[in-house]
Amino acid sequence: MKLSFLGAAGTVTGSKYLIEYQNRKILVDCGLFQGLKQLRLMNWQNQAFDASEIDAVILTHAHLDHSGYLPLLVNNGFRGDIYCSFGTYDLCKILLPDSGRIQQEDADDANYRQYSKHHPALPLYTEEDAFECLKYFKPIGYDKSYNLAEHFNFYFRRNGHIIGSAAVIISYNGKKIVFSGDLGRKSDPIMKEPEKIDHADYLVVESTYGGTVHKNTPPEDQLEKIINETYKKGGKVIIPSFAVGRAQALIYYLSKLIAQDRIPKNMPAYLDSPMSTDATEVFRRHPEDHILSHKQCAKIFSSVGYVKTINDSKKIMLRPEPSIIISASGMATGGRVLHHLEYLAPDERNTIVLAGYQAEGTRGHRIFIGEKEIKIHGKMVPIKARVEMLENISAHADSSEMLDWIGNFHPTPKIFITHGEKKSSLALQQKINNRFSINSFIPVMGESFEI
Repeated sequence: MKLSFLGAAGTVTGSKYLIEYQNRKILVDCGLFQGLKQLRLMNWQNQAFDASEIDAVILTHAHLDHSGYLPLLVNNGFRGDIYCSFGTYDLCKILLPDSGRIQQEDADDANYRQYSKHHPALPLYTEEDAFECLKYFKPIGYDKSYNLAEHFNFYFRRNGHIIGSAAVIISYNGKKIVFSGDLGRKSDPIMKEPEKIDHADYLVVESTYGGTVHKNTPPEDQLEKIINETYKKGGKVIIPSFAVGRAQALIYYLSKLIAQDRIPKNMPAYLDSPMSTDATEVFRRHPEDHILSHKQCAKIFSSVGYVKTINDSKKIMLRPEPSIIISASGMATGGRVLHHLEYLAPDERNTIVLAGYQAEGTRGHRIFIGEKEIKIHGKMVPIKARVEMLENISAHADSSEMLDWIGNFHPTPKIFITHGEKKSSLALQQKINNRFSINSFIPVMGESFEI
């Protein structure tokens, strides 16, 4: 078997792992590159494989850096099955069409305002392309072995990152290879913890926070302080948020603060993202992935107002009273949050709260590192609002949690470290090598291994 690393190698985006055996080709994940321009341009380039020759795709979860290239794969000739968990399928039905719709809207807006270097500006794919791609999905349950071909089978094991997320365990001719996917937290207040896996010959593990140990500060304590200080100034709190996972976690913490009278009752909170709203409904439908009861879900998710239409989005943005606005996307790469930032970021009374990992090159990262202005919709917008990074709210395991999870394998497998910036991957490599007395590998983009 040959394993090639065609994405998430030296970066946290574009996850694509190609497995080749007996003239068959399987992709594990098929994600978009995000962040720096040179990475985004890779989405437009010819891939290192012919899409029509890919026999199947196995998805770890629905986030676009793992699934977002699928519509283009189908456009380019893929006609196999796309295997995932039921929760991942439900989320992809939301995320992929939304991705296509945003790309089309951004292209239309660029053409209307004439700020693109391309004439005309084109989307990578459209909403219609995404709906076509969904026809090839084949969801299956956790821990149920599926025979994909002779001597080749796989199954999913819950890994606690978001609804539907899973590690992929592949067996071929007596050898076992595990893809961790994005590994969740052991003590997450909402999601069930990652399930243990005790044997593999090879392990492909993420390293998003490979050099970090998350702080113990309760996120609601920091959020309480930010909200109350912003309220006193008469400002708004704007939180760019990932629609799946992070938005629901933020609502959970806000519901605690509201229930305990720790933030002003006359400061309304809104979830301004149709995609986030739909994802919240998916959350309710998949209790197998989280620890909340149906009653708790109903109470928690009723604590914010849900904004559906663009007109309503404009209304909450223009209202003079203090409020809390959660809106996608989490790295401010697109979506309604850009309109909120364009209007609210120049006002020093307001606060921008970054609630997760900000990939280098994204607007979120530029705000995080303190740039005084960023480009939105073709014009430079001054950042005068206060900027805060919400700590300890990540849905990714930190280095300590990853090491503990890896420690369940007996004996320790051969380990490939992916899905991390170079510094994080190197830090995790050193920790793995020291703890388990092995030599782990950090593949570079396009590198292949016989396994």
